[in-house]
Amino acid sequence: MEDILEVYKRPYDPTHPQVCMDEISKQLVSETRQPLPVQPGQPQRYDYEYRREGVCNVFIFLEPLRGQRHLKVTKRRTRQDWAWAMKELVDVYYPDAKQITVVLDNLNTHNGASLYETFEPAEARRILKRLEFHYTPKHGSWLNMAEIELSVFARQCLNRRIPDQSTLQREVAALEAERNRSASTVDWRFTTADARIKLKKLYPVIQP
Repeated sequence: MEDILEVYKRPYDPTHPQVCMDEISKQLVSETRQPLPVQPGQPQRYDYEYRREGVCNVFIFLEPLRGQRHLKVTKRRTRQDWAWAMKELVDVYYPDAKQITVVLDNLNTHNGASLYETFEPAEARRILKRLEFHYTPKHGSWLNMAEIELSVFARQCLNRRIPDQSTLQREVAALEAERNRSASTVDWRFTTADARIKLKKLYPVIQP
């Protein structure tokens, strides 16, 4: 926990950006009946019945100090999907960075082995050398600021019926562009000093 909190205290450095990474599954559903249109004094109405159209995965990369985020919609959430997302992070979003600090959870796909299972060893090593991983502790995913950003997308974009991957991609891209234009940041105030007081019960007791 304190490792993550110390990362968040680092000043902004464009050559060593701090990025919080997370992912979420989105159930795709389509309508079985045409919704009733908006009328005076009456919002648009949907039938409770729907048709399942599968599941998509959404990766998010949030740079909280600069107020920029990048989202990637994939059909699955395999090791290869994560590896390609990390390659995109390194080569597309931060090609000039010397090293990227990445805060992420301990999902079994979130490690260097996924890169080696996806790319040739030299390429996997090249990508991995550009990344500095900091993992949230077990049951401590709330420390990842990407979860805050995902909650915004859940409320404003993902909490409605979306029938297919292409529609999901368009909706996510539109909100991503809007929030990047406004450079919406995260006002993180929880520090190591706070943790040692408010979460004292999580620390081991040292016997004299």
